[in-house]
Amino acid sequence: MFDLKGRSALVTGSSKGIGKSIARALARAGAELFLCSRNSQPLEAAAAEIREDSGSRVACLAADMSLRSDTDRLAEQALQQLGKIDILVNNAGWNIPAPIDQIRDDDWQYLLDLNLTSAMALTRALAPGMKQRGWGRVIHISSIMALASTAQRNAYSATKAALIAMAKASALDLGPYGITVNCIAPGPIATEMPMSILSAEQQDRLGGRTALGRWGNPDELMGPALLLASDAGSYISGTCLVVDGGALARIF
Repeated sequence: MFDLKGRSALVTGSSKGIGKSIARALARAGAELFLCSRNSQPLEAAAAEIREDSGSRVACLAADMSLRSDTDRLAEQALQQLGKIDILVNNAGWNIPAPIDQIRDDDWQYLLDLNLTSAMALTRALAPGMKQRGWGRVIHISSIMALASTAQRNAYSATKAALIAMAKASALDLGPYGITVNCIAPGPIATEMPMSILSAEQQDRLGGRTALGRWGNPDELMGPALLLASDAGSYISGTCLVVDGGALARIF
């Protein structure tokens, strides 16, 4: 049920962290991959690593998902090189912390374009082919910051919450064609973004708040992503799978 042989997947933000781990999981299950990230050197290195690890075909393109022209170019190139895209993982995203009364318009728009609009644009571009084939999987990488936030995460939380709402609506649009649409909401996962924003004290405190008492590893997203990308998750749609080590289980 987890076999992805014959399937093709596009994963954005896949040169490192969560995106790279998810891409590796899909490739190990047999999928052909098209990877995307802004910087070509780490992207090509990730593609080569996953290719060697899995034996799957792995192509890639450096593109900026905050630019509509680049999302269009990515979809076009992925379809040209792989022939089809059955699985779309919208993982590209970033965070620029600021209090609500100090958010710069440019930063707000950037995060809206990168975290949310790119997911819409790629889904819109690739859904017609999925509808024609009667099978498809769309996975948006949201965050537990969509469900419970903290100070100075206004734009980030807003965009990640919007991904969940969009997944519910588009699951209804696409479900009759055999396409599922879901979100994964990771909790504290040790990647570049949180580690670059949080102090060591904040990192320790946040990891300690989980039920497991630690930060997660990006590879711990591999199983949840494979479930939603495969026939094993064929009756899961319009929902958000929280993968947070029990962080949201705690009130105090």
